[in-house]
Amino acid sequence: MHYKTIFKSLKNKDMLKRVGIIFGIIVAYRLLAQIPVPMGDASTFKEAVSNLMEKSDFSNFLNLISGGGLASFSVILVGLSPYITGSIVVQLLTKAIPSLEELSNDGGAGQKKINQWTRILTVPLAIVQSIAYIFILYQSTISANIASDFTPTLRDWALSVTAMTAGSVILMWMGELITEQGVGNGISTLIFASIISQLPTTMASLGSALFDTSQGSLSLFGWLELPVNPTVFWIILGFAVAMLIVIYFLVKINEAQRIITVNYAKRVHGNSSYGGIKSILPIKLIAAGVIPVIFATAFLSLPALIGQVVTTIDPGNELGASLITIFSAPSANNFSTIYPDGITAQWFAYPALYFVLVFLFTYFYTSIIFNTKEIADNLQKQGGFIEGVRPGISTSKYLTKVVNRLDLFGALALGLIAMLPFITDYIFIVLTGAPIGLSISGTGLLIVVTVALENLRSIDSRALMITYDDFGDELED
Repeated sequence: MHYKTIFKSLKNKDMLKRVGIIFGIIVAYRLLAQIPVPMGDASTFKEAVSNLMEKSDFSNFLNLISGGGLASFSVILVGLSPYITGSIVVQLLTKAIPSLEELSNDGGAGQKKINQWTRILTVPLAIVQSIAYIFILYQSTISANIASDFTPTLRDWALSVTAMTAGSVILMWMGELITEQGVGNGISTLIFASIISQLPTTMASLGSALFDTSQGSLSLFGWLELPVNPTVFWIILGFAVAMLIVIYFLVKINEAQRIITVNYAKRVHGNSSYGGIKSILPIKLIAAGVIPVIFATAFLSLPALIGQVVTTIDPGNELGASLITIFSAPSANNFSTIYPDGITAQWFAYPALYFVLVFLFTYFYTSIIFNTKEIADNLQKQGGFIEGVRPGISTSKYLTKVVNRLDLFGALALGLIAMLPFITDYIFIVLTGAPIGLSISGTGLLIVVTVALENLRSIDSRALMITYDDFGDELED
């Protein structure tokens, strides 16, 4: 990264304008998170959301990527999940249907049509999710006797669903506005802002616990008393060190790649020669990014959410109770309820399934986004070849072999990152008898690091473009 160039580019009015627009959109996004859904008493539904999040890991995940929109029962309750789901569906269809694949390879015009279809698909998905969440929350308020005197009318349903769908579409539009500024992916930036927005609450809680000296203060070598809780101090210090180590390895893993040298044959046309050069084909260790982790979380959490719906409608239903018990992620919220006698064999079932699904989804999604046959064909058309490998089918087989080997280590790395919350909880259960709730899990931390690095690269590229003329003048001097 050229940090000096980035700071120098901030003197440019166009760069300042782009950065200002992005910050303005993020502020507007955070303001939307405070506008409640027009459905009865907002505080009533906030209580229902709190009860639901204690029983559903999928709800906690949605609350994380919506920046607390679910917990506050705001108009951005469904967040960006409809757009993300629509993007994944369209991407899968593009690889499965040849005509769509040809359209995606048709340059900017084809990609524009695919993006438009993704936007159109987002609307019905947002409507379905809005109706589902309002139904679940309303049934939760009835079962918990929170608001027995409130019965939503058809007008209430229409107004609430419209508001939540509009909130999701506005977020999609905001994400595209950020992307247009050319300094990062807009959707990723909004998710990044959502996760980071949870930190002030965590820091405030840690701060109040740190300066609570009711049980004593920290003594340094007997000659200095610090007004902090000694136990909390050492826990925070240990977490800070562990966090730095984890972030360091996350950066290394995210940046790791295999470099394959590509040679281009020399061509002679008249008195001129073309080609005869070398290039590189970088293949990332984790080409799939955080998508496998998101897939695995959704896959394992939806049965628990369905179980919650079933038990909300029929409290005595055994199937719903079994789904909640089997597919609920071990956490600080449900540990005392599901595991009253401490850790049992069942405690390890969810983490084991989670790890296996992350591993399998890494291979699956990498095979979709990294088409070795297509890359081999493009290299052959351009006169490129890998030394010691025949062009065409042999190149495709070679690239597949390399990608599969990288996927093995990448899938293991992603699985271990996803296991971080469970490993941390296990340590605390052994030491203190109860797990600790983390505001940023392995998934959230991976998203934060990945998006931060991608946005830094985008800012660095634009900064180099802006300061290119100045750099040339410096060379002339």
